[in-house]
Amino acid sequence: MERILILDFGSQYTQLIARRIREAHVYCEIHPGTMPADEIQRFAPKGIVLSGGPASVLEPDAPRPDPIVFSLGVPVLGICYGMQLITAMLGGTVGPAHAREYGRAQLEVVGDGGRLLAPFAAQRRLDVWMSHGDRIERPPAGFTTLARTENAPHAVIADETRGIYGLQFHPEVVHTPWGAALLTHFARAICGCGGTWTMASFVEEATRRIRAQVGAGRVICALSGGVDSTVTAVLLHRAIGEQLVCVFVDNGLLRLGEAEEVRRTLKEELGLPLVFVDAKARFLRALSGITDPEQKRKTIGRVFVEVFEEEAAKLGRVDFLAQGTLYPDVIESMPVKGKSHTIKSHHNVGGLPERMRLKLVEPLRELFKDEVRELGRELGIPESFIARQPFPGPGLAVRCVGEITEEKLAVLRAADAVVQEEIRAAGLDTRLWQAFAVLLPVKSVGVMGDRRTYAWCIAVRAVESQDGMTADFAKLPYDVLARIATRIVNEVPKVNRVVYDITSKPPGTIEWE
Repeated sequence: MERILILDFGSQYTQLIARRIREAHVYCEIHPGTMPADEIQRFAPKGIVLSGGPASVLEPDAPRPDPIVFSLGVPVLGICYGMQLITAMLGGTVGPAHAREYGRAQLEVVGDGGRLLAPFAAQRRLDVWMSHGDRIERPPAGFTTLARTENAPHAVIADETRGIYGLQFHPEVVHTPWGAALLTHFARAICGCGGTWTMASFVEEATRRIRAQVGAGRVICALSGGVDSTVTAVLLHRAIGEQLVCVFVDNGLLRLGEAEEVRRTLKEELGLPLVFVDAKARFLRALSGITDPEQKRKTIGRVFVEVFEEEAAKLGRVDFLAQGTLYPDVIESMPVKGKSHTIKSHHNVGGLPERMRLKLVEPLRELFKDEVRELGRELGIPESFIARQPFPGPGLAVRCVGEITEEKLAVLRAADAVVQEEIRAAGLDTRLWQAFAVLLPVKSVGVMGDRRTYAWCIAVRAVESQDGMTADFAKLPYDVLARIATRIVNEVPKVNRVVYDITSKPPGTIEWE
């Protein structure tokens, strides 16, 4: 299979590089920047991208790739720190920038722009996004300068003979408007990839992988009723048929009426083999007294696994536990791809006990959310189900800030139902990535019916995003916000205040916990 290898040196943008290349229908994977030489050779890439990162090549312990990346005879593209690695490792000079560049800059093309910039050179000046404190003082021997900026005299360099290129700017971010086209040009024209990776090809490849991993074993699939786990179950059912048993657990942390709706959809509309488990009391007992969000997630993950292992025991021999873990879950949960920081644990990947009797099957582990939706369409799952907004695995536990109680969950469910109804009524549900209510552990004074009240506060969260990796708060119309606030205060007991969250991701996360 034609594929690009992305070596990650810790940039928060590394996943966006993968997104842009996959959008060009070229398969790629992210691996640690220190990936051993033998693994790089086994990967057999058609091209290699060296990502950016927070380190400086001037530091003695700065991470570096194995030098084999420059001797495989495949094109190499270094981005920001990756460009500085190319320069330092191949004999050029890197030094501190006279003026650090963060944000927008103007790239001036030099000459014809070479093979890398040829499709864009006619514009001469191009908008780019910079984020660097070092710069190239002298390119290595054999390199020419293809473009510069005011503070970076060698902003794009190339050794056309060896097919090694460096960019001081970040083409993967939306602030470099032509950057996606540049990465497409690199992957297809320079690396020679045919652009044949599609969801149809992914289904075929994933089916082969599932069958090879599972063999004659039996799989129990954790179904939450969300898009991720449902697509996982349908894909597994296609691959192994009767070897699959799906388990849907009502953990008491679902939205109003959701358990019944999901149970009907999975069994009647999608025809999945389903076991229903009512574990509401068990989860609430386990969560009693816990206020730390990380501990909540890990507790929920632990109880989930306990329930599944018990159900597996009832079914006889079961060998595997299937989960709808996605790429953003993995990225945010642990620094498995290079040096990036842990943001928060996800119940799928952060709450599993160190020793499990069941082995994991995670066929969506390298996919982004919008790719999962595309996969669901390829598998024939109804659009009404595919278009559902993401719902966190820990459910309302991460939207009820602080300790979880049945009383607080009832308040949150009622408030969230109002948010969902008004967002749908305004025709905004398909535009928004997510919209939901959060119950804050705060009470405030209010006046209702000429009487003093001291009641809970609800925060409304609505964001727009493409993949969940970054998000902007939605600029909801004031009349929609007014209806939501009025209805919640009037219809939901024990709430007297509603606020709207206008924080983007980053610096915040989409969920509050």
